[in-house]
Amino acid sequence: MAWTKRQIVTQAFEEIGLASYVFDLEPEQLQGALRRLDNMMATWNAKGIRIGYPLPSSIAASSLDQSVNVTDIAFEAITTNLAIRIAPGYGKTVAPDTKMIARMGYMTLLARQAQPVEKGIDRLAIPMGAGSKYWRYNEDPFFGEPIVEIDAGPDSVLDLE
Repeated sequence: MAWTKRQIVTQAFEEIGLASYVFDLEPEQLQGALRRLDNMMATWNAKGIRIGYPLPSSIAASSLDQSVNVTDIAFEAITTNLAIRIAPGYGKTVAPDTKMIARMGYMTLLARQAQPVEKGIDRLAIPMGAGSKYWRYNEDPFFGEPIVEIDAGPDSVLDLE
């Protein structure tokens, strides 16, 4: 089942003690929390945590009933971090357990999104080594230009004529 932004916002309010079954949340409160959610996810996206959250193109383009296609491991991190962001606006203090869960969830997302940066090496500056005698024939003891391979992704077509 896909979660909606409304469910995430409601769960964040429950985390700070403003559960919807006890307190009626006003539409302005929900919209304010939605803006904070979108801002938080945009910040995470800028930091490289791209988990599939649909970022709106403008404030008016975001909807509480929009489905979010985020992996299950991200929901706890999203809801607890959103609860930390909205709690001061309602005069609430976040429990230390919530802060710990939010930090652990955020660190888990960072760890999952961390990818080593692929670096190319300058083949013209690396000698071939003592075992390679190719340089005797072309007067160049270094590797030549790399051979560029043609690569087509799964969503593209490679047309050979």
